[in-house]
Amino acid sequence: MLGVDPRSRVLTRMWILRSNDAAEGGPYTFRMTPGRVRTLGRGPRADFVLDAALVSRAHCRLVVADNELVVENLSSTNGTFVNDRQVERSILKVGDRLRAGRVELKVSTE
Repeated sequence: MLGVDPRSRVLTRMWILRSNDAAEGGPYTFRMTPGRVRTLGRGPRADFVLDAALVSRAHCRLVVADNELVVENLSSTNGTFVNDRQVERSILKVGDRLRAGRVELKVSTE
């Protein structure tokens, strides 16, 4: 979803992170909009809960700023991966694959 923020005249975007139907504990679909900061993990305090093995209670943080979706690892035990590469911080693009534990989420927009 693209729109125009009337205050800034900048395109805004809704980011979608979606697993496949066979994902452990899933399927999962998470939506992120501009200005949002959300945690992803298996713990009850996570904003986006992944009920799957190898996912830390607070696994990573997702931030939307300046029309970019950023993932930041939160010292997770098993790491955060983008396109099969372990990252501490990464800007996500449409088509990227974010993995926490055994759950892979594909990035898209609406």
